[in-house]
Amino acid sequence: MIKNTKKIHISDWAQEDQPRERIISWGKNTASNVELLAIIIGTGSKGMSALDMAQQMLDTVNNDLFELSKMSVYQLMKFKGVGRAKAVNIIVAFELGKRIQNREISTSIKFRSSRDGFALLRHLFSDLKHEEFWILLLSRSNQLIRKERISIGGVSSTLVDPKIIFSKALNHLASSIILAHNHPSGNLMPSQSDIELTRKIVKAASLFDIAILDHLIISENNYYSFADEGMM
Repeated sequence: MIKNTKKIHISDWAQEDQPRERIISWGKNTASNVELLAIIIGTGSKGMSALDMAQQMLDTVNNDLFELSKMSVYQLMKFKGVGRAKAVNIIVAFELGKRIQNREISTSIKFRSSRDGFALLRHLFSDLKHEEFWILLLSRSNQLIRKERISIGGVSSTLVDPKIIFSKALNHLASSIILAHNHPSGNLMPSQSDIELTRKIVKAASLFDIAILDHLIISENNYYSFADEGMM
């Protein structure tokens, strides 16, 4: 018996089984991760369907979409059949999802503990290989007004100008601020410069009647809170 080894492409499927048609007819929740990724990829390459390419990517990260979302354009282009355009499409899709998630958290959160700050900020830092410094501006009732990036640095440090922090706070009439930056190395312990900067900002904030509630150092899955550790 001779087996048919011809590749079956999405366009060869019965219409009711094609992911795009199924999503239109039955909703987006009916598609698997592989099918959704295949739709983003769009077309296959020689010897591989878009589904094959999507499955290959997911197999590499043990079907973990979060791990796939951290890949750069050039890392994605290492997969067979993935060129610059396909890689950018995938990056853009993940970035849109991240922004929606951040908005959903931002519009509802009221800060009661350091973990609330971590929940909001962790996705901003999740795939960074360099340090960034952010602030959360809060109302008198500890409701988020907005989040602001203050600086972008290198792999081990970033320069922070307190004047920029207080300019942002005064412009938006913030009553309190949460400071935050990441350590790409994963080491959450504050450096001496982290400690000195925090003290400097806390001292200056008192002149403007603004409270510095916390300074968070964030890695991918955990964080260090100056407030929780009695360092404020």
